[in-house]
Parts: sequence; C-alpha cells; structure tokens
Amino acid sequence: MFRKRKIINDPVYGFISIPSDLIYDLIQEPVFQRLRRIRQLGLTDLVYPGALHTRFHHALGAMHLMSKTLDSFRRKGHYLYDAEAEAALIAILLHDIGHGPFSHTLEHSLFSVIPHEDLSLLIMKRLNQKYDGRLTLAIQIFTDQYQRKFFHELVSSQLDMDRLDYLKRDGYFTGVSEGDIGSGRIIQMLNISEERLVVEEKGIYSIENFLSARRLMYWQVYLHKTTICADRMLNNVIGRARNLYNNGADLFIPVHLKPFFDEEVTIENFNNDPRYLESYTLLDDFDIWYALKVWALHSDKVLAGLSHSLISRNLFQITITSERPGAELYNKIKNKVKANYAITSSEVEYYVSKGSISNSAYIAEGKKINILMKDGRVIDITQAADLPNIKAMSKIVRKYYLCWPKHISL
Repeated sequence: MFRKRKIINDPVYGFISIPSDLIYDLIQEPVFQRLRRIRQLGLTDLVYPGALHTRFHHALGAMHLMSKTLDSFRRKGHYLYDAEAEAALIAILLHDIGHGPFSHTLEHSLFSVIPHEDLSLLIMKRLNQKYDGRLTLAIQIFTDQYQRKFFHELVSSQLDMDRLDYLKRDGYFTGVSEGDIGSGRIIQMLNISEERLVVEEKGIYSIENFLSARRLMYWQVYLHKTTICADRMLNNVIGRARNLYNNGADLFIPVHLKPFFDEEVTIENFNNDPRYLESYTLLDDFDIWYALKVWALHSDKVLAGLSHSLISRNLFQITITSERPGAELYNKIKNKVKANYAITSSEVEYYVSKGSISNSAYIAEGKKINILMKDGRVIDITQAADLPNIKAMSKIVRKYYLCWPKHISL
C-alpha cells in the first residue's frame, strides 16, 4: 500500500512531516505544485542571488510551524480536536495559493482591485468541491468565521505562522542574518486566553526581537532600492505590453496571460467564468520570463528595451528620500530621457517612475500582539514592554523613490 505520510527535508527546519493523507493529496494538486514555479521574493535575486526559494517552500515551512505551535498548545493543556488541527494546517498550507507570477511584484499589475488572498479563497473553495467539503473548516479558519479565533490568528495576524516562516526563510536564503528570528522560542511562548492568541509575559523580549527583525528585513530586503527599481521596470514592461496589445499590435502573449490583457479583470469575472481561474492557476514566473525574452526582440523599442534591460540586469538607477521629489526634478529627468531616447511624452512614463514605500513593524490597530501577564491580565505589547523601541516601531516610516535609466545624468 502506498504511504502518504512523507517526510520532506527542509534547509531551514530540517525534516518536515506531512501529517495526513488529505494534506498529502492537497500538496500533490497541480494548483499547489504550481507554487514551485513562483518565487517567494519576486526579483530580489537580482540583489541577493540566493533568494531563489519559492512559495512552495514557504507554504510547507508555515505548515511546519503551525504543527509545532499546535503541539505546544496541547502540551500546555489546551484541547484541540483532530479536525481543528488538520483544518488549521490546511489553512496555512493554502494561505498563499492565490499568488501570481513573482508574488507581490505583479499583484497590482495584473489586477488592480483583486488581492491574492481573495484568489486563495477561490482556489480553496474549488478544492473544497473536489474533496467533498473536507476543507470547509479550513476555509472558516482562513476567513475568520470559526468561533475559536486563535486559529485564524495563527494564520493571519501580527504574529502568525506566515510571518514567522517568511522572516526566517527569507533571511536564510538572502544571507541577511537579521531575519534569523528565534521562531522556536516564540512558538513556546505562545498561548491561548479566552480563545485568543497571546504571548506569555516571559516572551516579551523574543517578540521585541521579532519586530525589530521584521523592520530591518523590510529595509534591507523587501524594500531594497534595487528590488524596488526592478519591480517598477517589470510592471512598466507589463503595462507597455498591455497597451500595445489593446491597440492592435502584433504581440506575443502567453496563452494563460492573455485573458488578463483583454480587459480589466474583477473578482466577478472569476466568480462568473471558471476559465479565468483555470488560466490564472496555470500562470507562473516562467510565462513572464519567456514573454520577456520574446518581447526583447519586438519592433517597439520601449517594450524591447525594457525587456532586454531586465533580462541582462541592466537596471535603472533610483533615489530614495524622506521628502517627495519636486515636480521640477521629475520633469527635468523626463525631458532628458525623452530627448535621449527620442520618444514621446506618453512613452517616457515607462522609463521614469516615482512612488512611495512605507515600513511599519507593528500596527496595533485591528491586530494586536497581546501579552498574557503573570497576574492574568492581557494587554497590548506596547503597554507591556519596558523598552521604548517597541513604541517607536509602531510608527509608520514613509519614503519616496524616483528611478530612471542610469546613463541619464542630472
């Protein structure tokens, strides 16, 4: 008899067990295997060459941490039904199944109004039909409809298994040591109070280190200036290709990408026509990379130039400042680019990009990190911590970027 209780050797945690036949079958689903072909950090490997890990790795890692957390709860005397535990594992395993090519990089380029969480839910509902309702409880946990709220908080909160895994995993694969959080100790410090997730008082400093690591990882990895520039270039390539396609140009479009070029897609399209979800769940990084290689040979010099620049890593330069760039500087750069490339005013928008980035390690509104004090009180970590940097990390830091071709000097 074929055994489905497999063990996977993970470079971050060691051996990861697949705890049930249903979870094994879900991992084997083509829609989940697709996550092998979607990079966790988009184009970050252009900065950190080791950042080649995928959403597949992350999903398995988050499931592993969920398993460890549930085991810890049971050792502390909390009763968890087997069905609840399996549902929580499924919810975290599938939490990112709705990500598209390059993860967050193209999320607002393919669809302006559909977050990947909505697509994850659609895929989970589709799988639930296939598995005769066996994912119903997992969906309730994922959507915060289950009465034991701590299960959802383990999937989505300020201190969920998603964040515990991606910080440690991204730190490992980028080589940025600040991401190496003590996830094992944090898990041991988690507890349940009145069906909500809490951290025992003795774990305050571990949480402080976690929040500090998250803040540093955002500046050093997720919001690295070169990654921001590469992301903008890729979004501009997609925008240019869509513009050419919609204006009747002879342009190769990957078959699974084409439905999302034909019109502005909304969640209603996915709900009303199953072909949208079918195309989306066949779309991955490979489609975009192949398209870039074809577009690099196109007669349109804007599309070809940007595509070739990304393939050859000839990236734009970027400045990041605390103050929004003035209109005078922005127009000066556009005029220089326009003259240098002999392009129109509308085409120059693909070469010069501006925007903002923000970093907030901890925003208490809506999703607090609650500390269970020794006297039984449950209070927010900003009140419990005796060090001022927790309060400082709750403030949003916003910066502004401007990027353009590097050979254009000011």
